[in-house]
Amino acid sequence: MLSPKSAETVRATLPAVSGALDEITKLFYEKLFAAHPELLRDLFNRGNQANGSQRQALAGSIATFARHLLDHPDSRPDALLARIAHKHASLGVREDQYPVVREHLFAAIAEVLGEAVTDDVVRAWDEVYWLMAHALIAVEKRLVREAGVRDGAGWRPYRVAGRVQETDEVATFLLRPADGAPVPASRPGQYVSVRVQLPDGARQIRQYSLSGQPDGGLQISVKRVAAGGPSGAPAGEVSGYLHTQVHGGETLYVSPPFGDVVLSDDGDGPLLFASAGIGCTPMVGMLAHLAATGSRRRIITAHADRSPATHPFRTDLRRLTGNLADATAELWYEEGAGVEEEGAGRETGGAVDAVTVHTGLMDLTRLAIPAGTTAYLCGPVPFMKAVRAQLLDSGVPSAAIHYEVFGPDLGL
Repeated sequence: MLSPKSAETVRATLPAVSGALDEITKLFYEKLFAAHPELLRDLFNRGNQANGSQRQALAGSIATFARHLLDHPDSRPDALLARIAHKHASLGVREDQYPVVREHLFAAIAEVLGEAVTDDVVRAWDEVYWLMAHALIAVEKRLVREAGVRDGAGWRPYRVAGRVQETDEVATFLLRPADGAPVPASRPGQYVSVRVQLPDGARQIRQYSLSGQPDGGLQISVKRVAAGGPSGAPAGEVSGYLHTQVHGGETLYVSPPFGDVVLSDDGDGPLLFASAGIGCTPMVGMLAHLAATGSRRRIITAHADRSPATHPFRTDLRRLTGNLADATAELWYEEGAGVEEEGAGRETGGAVDAVTVHTGLMDLTRLAIPAGTTAYLCGPVPFMKAVRAQLLDSGVPSAAIHYEVFGPDLGL
């Protein structure tokens, strides 16, 4: 809770700070990496720094936290904090790094806002910073403790036991602990961080959803990120390395599973999984868990892709849907839907195939979504914004819609 005097100061200065946050965070990262180049080399995602998405996420989280303190002084934005804390825990962020961030962030604020940054303003925003920092530190310590990490030894060597080329762009890697010890427990929908050493010596880290958990191992599926696109983003460094250099037998360093967007084992209500592209990876993991546990819940899986050829786990989706008692799948392809025979379910071997294929963009308003449905979304942010709006229009309450973002969370 902010002190009354600080709350008054933050309320008065929030518009100015919010308006300058993009400039502030840009300068902050410049100062931070100038003083600590090892953080850019071995901790921060260099691709997200290059395209500015990390800067936008940091600015958004600061503004959201400050606004919440003002509008709801007796509570904390726990959903925001949990999402950030899971990311930090998976990356190995340490408590002693928070003062370093504070130093360079406040130097950037002072430089951008100039004389407006009085002693009272510094004290008020320092209070905001440490309220957020201490809350994150507490959650991160708990997550790391629950993951069984001791003395900061979160990175564990895994041997690449196998590789499957799902599509031209997506490969699945089967990982087994190099020491032969059991894999850590995970929940459907979680991810692990993977650290690799690149040719220039940098040890870059990326998070990948668990697309399955075979006996004695972990399974991740990686889409190779190509250069270009609307923003002219660089090619994915780690995804490119994994696709070109990792074929089996290599050693990768992997974190315990983390992630707050998980399938709850509680309840028996309907479920809807909506994904696009590589966003299907956590959904496949959830479906595999439901099939393995013999779930009888009503399940709708909706997936959008460019074509059947670019759809990862297309065969697995059909198999898992058929293995579940009350599951159907709805597929939308922008092109090439004829390969999957567009139209309603068809007879196959005496049973009705539960997979229906459509041409064009996903439109969930065409489906009969049962009352009480809990929805999980994963894919590009514009896709999830559109699908979330369709679900709201269909009567699904906002609290029942959960989403996972690959990369910095810019919010929906």
